[in-house]
Amino acid sequence: MWIDLDGLANLRDVGGIPTIDGGKIIPGRLLRSDNLQTLTSSDVDQLLGLGLTDVIDMRSDYEAEQEGPTPLATSGVRIHQFSLFREWQIGVGEPKPDVRPEVMPEEALPWVDLEPSAQLDNDVASVYFSYLVDRPDSVLAALRAVGEAPGAALVHCAAGKDRTGTIVALALSVADADRHAIIDDYVASSERVEHVVQRLMASPTYAANLRDRPLSSHLSHPETMISLLNHIDETFGSISQMLIKMGWTAEDNEQLRAKLRG
Repeated sequence: MWIDLDGLANLRDVGGIPTIDGGKIIPGRLLRSDNLQTLTSSDVDQLLGLGLTDVIDMRSDYEAEQEGPTPLATSGVRIHQFSLFREWQIGVGEPKPDVRPEVMPEEALPWVDLEPSAQLDNDVASVYFSYLVDRPDSVLAALRAVGEAPGAALVHCAAGKDRTGTIVALALSVADADRHAIIDDYVASSERVEHVVQRLMASPTYAANLRDRPLSSHLSHPETMISLLNHIDETFGSISQMLIKMGWTAEDNEQLRAKLRG
C-alpha cells in the first residue's frame, strides 16, 4: 500500500500481502522507503501518527555520515543503521574480523560497480546475495530490529528498492508471505523510480554515481528477486535454513513472525 508524503518517493506499507496459509501481513507493522533526508515536519508527524517507533537504515556507514542525521533523529524514534557493504574507516570503529575490509568508504555506495562476492545467473541478484555473504551480521540485526520494534518499523536505504528490497523479502519470507506477492512487492518500486532518482540526484552523495546511468538501469525486475530466492533455496534448502546458518534462532523467528502475522 503506497503512502504519499512530500519528502519521500517510495514509501509503502507491506501490510495486506497474502501469506501461504490464507492469512495476510498485518498493516502498520512494516514500512519500507527511500532516503529519509528530505522529510518535512508534516511528514514526520504523519509517520509518528502511523505508529512509527523504529527506523532500520540499511545505508552504508559512509552514506549515513555524508548525509547526516535525518529529520526523525530528534523525534524519539529509534534509529538502527546496518551497512550491507564490506567497509570500515580508520578512526571510526574497528574492522570486524569476519568482514573483509575491501571497500573504501567512498566506494560504499549502491551504484559503484564493485565485484560481487557471489555469482548468480542474474547480475543484480549477485549483488543482493553478496549482501548476505558479506554482512550476515547486519542482515540478522536488521531482521531482529524489525521483530523487536514495539510499533511500526521502517526499513530504508537510498532508493528503497535494492538493500531495502532484500531485507524486506527476507522478513516477508520468514512470515510465510506468498512468494509471488513478495516478488510483486519488490517490483513495485519501479512505479516510482523516476521520482526516486530525481530526489537522489539532488544529493552530492549520490549525484556523481547516478549522472550517467540510464533510468532503465534502476528498474526492479521480477527475474532479479526470483533468481535471488531460488538461489537461496537451492543453496540452503530454504530462507529459514540460510538464516539459521547465519545465527538466526527459533526465538528470533517466532518474534518476527508474531510481529508481522500477529
